Amino acid sequence: MALTFPSDLHAWQRWQNSRNRLRRARDLAQRPSPPSLWLATTGPSPSLLVAVDSTTPSSVAAFAEPLRHLGDAPVAVLSLADISAQLPGEWTVRALDGERDLPRELGAVTTVFAAGHFLPAGVAAHAWARALGARFVVAQHGLLTPWAPPLPEDAHLLAFSDADARYWASGRSDITHEVVGSQLFWRARQRNLRPDLQARPLFLGQLHGAELPRRISARSAGRFCESVGATYRPHPSETDRLSRLQHARWRRRGIDFDTSGRPLSENRRPVVSIFSTGVLEAAAAGIPAWVSAVRPPAWVLDCWERYDMSVWGGDPTPPPDVADLEPAQAIAGSLRRLATGG
Repeated sequence: MALTFPSDLHAWQRWQNSRNRLRRARDLAQRPSPPSLWLATTGPSPSLLVAVDSTTPSSVAAFAEPLRHLGDAPVAVLSLADISAQLPGEWTVRALDGERDLPRELGAVTTVFAAGHFLPAGVAAHAWARALGARFVVAQHGLLTPWAPPLPEDAHLLAFSDADARYWASGRSDITHEVVGSQLFWRARQRNLRPDLQARPLFLGQLHGAELPRRISARSAGRFCESVGATYRPHPSETDRLSRLQHARWRRRGIDFDTSGRPLSENRRPVVSIFSTGVLEAAAAGIPAWVSAVRPPAWVLDCWERYDMSVWGGDPTPPPDVADLEPAQAIAGSLRRLATGG
C-alpha cells in the first residue's frame, strides 16, 4: 500500500477536516484568530531554523535532543509558544505578533527542520524556506499509515528505516532521504525494563485518531478490555466530548482505567493497541506487546505486517531494529552537513 495523498496537501487537508466536522464547525463559528508564533535564536545569522508545532514536553524533546549535539552553531526555533526553557542553551525570544513575512533574523538560513508543512509553524517555515531557497528537512516521529500528510516538494526525509522512507515518498522522485532511526525506540532499548508478566494488559487508546472510524477504535478497545480484563489507558488527546462520553460508558460497564499518570516509558505491564507507536516502544524496552482490532481494515493489517507487530494470542511483537548511534546524534550530523552545504 501507499499514501492516499502522496503529494496533494490540499486534498489531505480536506480529508483531515472531514474527519473532524464538529471541531471544524465550532472553529468556523468562533472564527479563531491565527495562532501566535514565537521565534527563539541562540546567536546572530543562524543557518538552521527548526519549526516546532506542538508544545507538549515529548514533542519539544523530539526536536530539542538533536540541538544538544549541534555545539555552538547559531540556531533559530519557530514555535507556537515560548518553549526556550525546554531547549538546551541560552535563547533570545520574541513574539512575531501576527507577522508572517520572513523575520530579519533568518536571512542566512540554509536549512529548515520540521515535522512537515501542514501545521502553523511548519507552514510559515516552509514558506520562508522557499523564499530563501533553503533545504526543507522532515523528521519522522511516528508510524506511517496511508493517511500520513504528504511530504513537501523536494524535501529531504530523515526516516526510521528505508522501508518507511519508500512508503512516505510513495513513488515520488523529488524526495531524498537518509535513515537515522527512532529516538523513541533507541531510548526505550536503553531502559531494558523487567516486565510484570502477572499484571493485566494495558490497552493504549486511540479514539482521537482521524485514521480509524470511531466505531472500530471504540469497539476494538471495549471488547478487548472486557474479554481480557485489560486496563484502558486513554490517549492524552482523548478530551473531546465524544471521547469523554465513551469513557463514561466504559466505566459504567466496569472497565478499569489507568489513572496513575505514570509515563508510558515507565510501564512494565504488557501492552496492547490497534497500531500505536507505543507497541513498538514497549517491545524495544523488553515489554510484551501486541496489536488487536475488531474487523481491522486492510491498511491496518498492512501496518501490522510492515512493522512486524504481533496479533494478540501469539508470540509478542519482536523488538524493532535499533541502531547503535543515537538517532538524535545522527539527525544533528545530517543537519550540520546540510546547513554547511554538504
